[in-house]
Amino acid sequence: MRIQAMVKRICQEMVRDKRTLALLIVAPLLILSLMYFLFNSEDRDPRLGGLGLDERIVTVLEESEITVETFEEVSDVESLIVSEGLDGMLIMGAGTPELVLENSDPSASQALQMKVKQAMSLQAQQELMERTGTEADVDTTISKDYVYGSESSDFFDILSPVLIGFFVFFFVFLISGIGLLKERTSGTLERLLSTPIRRGEVVTAYLIGYGIFAIIQTVIVVLYSVLVLDIVLVGSLWHVVFINLLLALVALSLGTLLSTFAASEFQMVQFIPIAVIPQIFFSGIIPLEGMADWLQALGKVMPLYYGADALRGVMYKGFSLTDVSGSLYVLALFSIVFIVLNIYALKRYRKL
Repeated sequence: MRIQAMVKRICQEMVRDKRTLALLIVAPLLILSLMYFLFNSEDRDPRLGGLGLDERIVTVLEESEITVETFEEVSDVESLIVSEGLDGMLIMGAGTPELVLENSDPSASQALQMKVKQAMSLQAQQELMERTGTEADVDTTISKDYVYGSESSDFFDILSPVLIGFFVFFFVFLISGIGLLKERTSGTLERLLSTPIRRGEVVTAYLIGYGIFAIIQTVIVVLYSVLVLDIVLVGSLWHVVFINLLLALVALSLGTLLSTFAASEFQMVQFIPIAVIPQIFFSGIIPLEGMADWLQALGKVMPLYYGADALRGVMYKGFSLTDVSGSLYVLALFSIVFIVLNIYALKRYRKL
């Protein structure tokens, strides 16, 4: 009977806590649905530029599911690859063919390189058959060059900037959200709001207070990742620190905003599958190009998408802050929106 009574009490508490019950059911369905759509996205055909290619090799490349765009003359191959959004450029001349790979995704670059080599080998075999009527091994040596990274670049070089941004975002979100929640559940916030202090001053004070520790945490994470773990860094270390601080400000303002809608630490933790985990799927770990349009649009409303894009640009591609300014402006806009919503959300506790 005692066990029955305890089970009854637990069930009643769960039924009364509608938010926990809803998140218990909705959160796993949401994550599973996202993973279903993300991992069932079709691979995009690689886009290859061509200089000095004859029609036969173009045909063979296109039969290998490579979209080929030919050019008559190119002054700066690397700039053309970036500006045209190509995955690489195949240059045929009198000497050894040269393949210049964009290499933002080393796995995709290796797959493209393999396809190009197979297509050139097939075309050389066909020419040999037409000339001699026999088959033989043909030399398909290609010299390689890279716009970003090098031949030794691997997937972790792309993943590591994203992981730094994610861990900074996640822990700042969690600590700031639970910290403000404790202020409210202990009655400190209520007593504070009974004084003449305004809601904007309360939010500013909490942002500065928790922000100091977010800065310390961010600087330690970045310095440890780059100086101790020797994670790839082509751009400026201080640019990486600045981007992570901006990302931490977004996490801080989002964490304090969502804590306003949580009644306990348990409910605050339940926001993680809704507000944090989906962001990691759209941070560039999975290529967005092959996703459906609505999934790509969904990714662009998530702060970590822009933080990861800026970090990857600086750490892997050597970009300056000017080059990633678009992502930085969006992050700043996210933090301003969350801070304003935060001030508005406190209205439920006091009108002023």
